[in-house]
Amino acid sequence: METLTVEAKELYIPVLATIDQVEQLTATEKRFHIVMPEGHEFEHQPGQFVEVSIFGFGEAPISISSSPTRRPGFELTVRRTGRLTEKMHQLQAGSLIGIRGPFGHGFEIQKFEGKDVLFVAGGIGLAPLKSLIEYTLDNRQDFNRVIILYGTKNPSEILYPKEIEEWQQRDDVEFHMTVDRADATWKGNVGVITTLIPPLKLDIENTIAAIVGPPVMYKFVVMALKGKRLPDANMYLSLERRMKCGVGKCGHCQINHSYVCQDGPVYHYPVLKELEEAL
Repeated sequence: METLTVEAKELYIPVLATIDQVEQLTATEKRFHIVMPEGHEFEHQPGQFVEVSIFGFGEAPISISSSPTRRPGFELTVRRTGRLTEKMHQLQAGSLIGIRGPFGHGFEIQKFEGKDVLFVAGGIGLAPLKSLIEYTLDNRQDFNRVIILYGTKNPSEILYPKEIEEWQQRDDVEFHMTVDRADATWKGNVGVITTLIPPLKLDIENTIAAIVGPPVMYKFVVMALKGKRLPDANMYLSLERRMKCGVGKCGHCQINHSYVCQDGPVYHYPVLKELEEAL
């Protein structure tokens, strides 16, 4: 029998990690803080993901929702949508899970440095984008203007209330939030996330946009930003929902000649545009 190399083991064999904190964020989302075993190196870029396994229940790709500047450990924000995530929501602090990764191509941070940064997050898309937001704020001197746009279907689905309060209170962050449908408690903007874009005054050539959300959102956000004359080359999008194995073997995430789990999940918009036009 062929023996796996160290590199192959890291790709295919999960490492047992410990959940040391669990926080209920909404009715369907929980935040998990994960600690790798002593002596195991874990370094990631904003925008990357890990493969999470629970023995007897399966494995799924989940975006890392904390910045590499906030180690030790890392965060995962998990929506309860199926068998594995249902089981994960039942786990408590002290539980063990399997971790492979990190995998994928994250945000090209050096392309954002010295620029105005516009974050556009829809729904659960704030989870992978939070990693880049935290990195930017932890290295605030390396970036110019910081603008965060966040939209959800309704107020009950708002993620990270503590972080949002901090962002709202910072003098060096412009934070705007909207909901599709308001309730009696909501006093803010009502409408889809693209309603937040027209009022923005942007330095077009100096602004880089990071966009993460449900696939249906991308077309309209890109259209709205183009309406502001933001160049294609100044936009980055994440396709984090399309992965399966994480290592380019199953083909589940293939777009033409590109594998999202390796070439993405973060794509420079001109590259993604060429891929979709080639389909």
